[in-house]
Amino acid sequence: MQDMNPVEFFFAHTDTLGMLLFFMLLLMSLASWLGIVGKSLLLWQLQRRGRQFRRQLWASAQPLAHPRGSDGNPFARLAEASFSVHAEVRDTPAADREALLLRCMNRVVGEEGSRLDNGQTLLASIAAVAPFIGLFGTVWGVHHALSAIGMQGAASLDQIAGPVGEALIMTALGLAVAIPAVLAYNVFSRSNQVLLAQLDGFAHELHHYLVTGQTLPASVREG
Repeated sequence: MQDMNPVEFFFAHTDTLGMLLFFMLLLMSLASWLGIVGKSLLLWQLQRRGRQFRRQLWASAQPLAHPRGSDGNPFARLAEASFSVHAEVRDTPAADREALLLRCMNRVVGEEGSRLDNGQTLLASIAAVAPFIGLFGTVWGVHHALSAIGMQGAASLDQIAGPVGEALIMTALGLAVAIPAVLAYNVFSRSNQVLLAQLDGFAHELHHYLVTGQTLPASVREG
């Protein structure tokens, strides 16, 4: 027993509940990292496709004739919905036409904001719950170890060091799962805000074009 490190001691002496908590944290860590990688790739693709779409749209001599097909691109979805509404309400009074156009844009921007938040609830939940699961595992490990020591009737330093190391593994694992999830959640929240700000700016560009028939100068538009 003296030659065992804390991890080996944990697997050799933990009970069913301890193993269940351990594998629960491992599954949470796997789900967290899969979510982080997937969300990172998604945001990178949205930024790239958004820049490309806006560049192609405003470079076109007739933006209204720009090819449709959103392909998961929030900027393309906003443009497609705005062009469709503009075509449908073309014969209505100017005030009503502008109100309907703004309502459509606000709806699409709101929907895209909700769609961008997908996956972050899981990260927030993991960040909040993982430390408590690790703490519970630590408390249960100490209780399990002290109960075993108490049955032996004597306690030496060697008998205590192993169980304490076993218990602290759960706390360390809980923090190791929670910290990346917290950092990723904050980074993704900031990235979502930036993307929504760009989408809102693009909505103003579309609104100006559909109302006036003229595009904004390149120095005023988003890059």
